[in-house]
This record gives sequence, C-alpha cells and structure tokens, in this order.
Amino acid sequence: MRPVLHGDAVAAARALCLMPEAARPTAMARMLIRTEAADAYRKRFGRAHPRWGNGSLMSLVQRDPLPPEPALDVPGYCRCLALVFAALADWRAQKAALSGRR
Repeated sequence: MRPVLHGDAVAAARALCLMPEAARPTAMARMLIRTEAADAYRKRFGRAHPRWGNGSLMSLVQRDPLPPEPALDVPGYCRCLALVFAALADWRAQKAALSGRR
C-alpha cells in the first residue's frame, strides 16, 4: 500500500459514512486488502489497477461518488475516522510483526 496521507483517511471515512455502521469494519478491512493488491498491481504492471486504483485509499474509494466531508462535530463521521485510524494502526502493526519489525 502506498503511504497513507490525510486525504486518504478522510476519503475512506467519507466512504464508510455511506454504509450501515455494522458493515463498516468489514468494508474497511476490504479497502486495505484491495489497496494493497492495487499497489502490487501498479508495481508489477506500471499502471493503476482497473478497478482498485493506484494503491492509495483515496484512489480506491473515489471510484464512486463520495459525500462532502462532514464537520468533526458529526458523531458518525468521527466514528468513521476513528475506525480508519484504528484499522490503519492494526494493519501496520500486523505488517511489522510479519516482517519482524516493531
């Protein structure tokens, strides 16, 4: 997966806001898997994956229209952002553990 920037986290949270709350953790996990696969595709073939983008979260989720970014005083949006950050932290920790890093 490409380095995750602020815009990637915001775009992923905006996409999650469109889903029922119960579906969000699975959707976020699926986003990470697809983003990693898209990045591997980009590295191998020198172009973006036709469905999953260039290996960034933003390119994956912006394939469909996203709602405008809500203010941070919207509880549901805050929960979506928190889910994105928690999933990213867990993802990176898993990758580090598999490679023997901390």
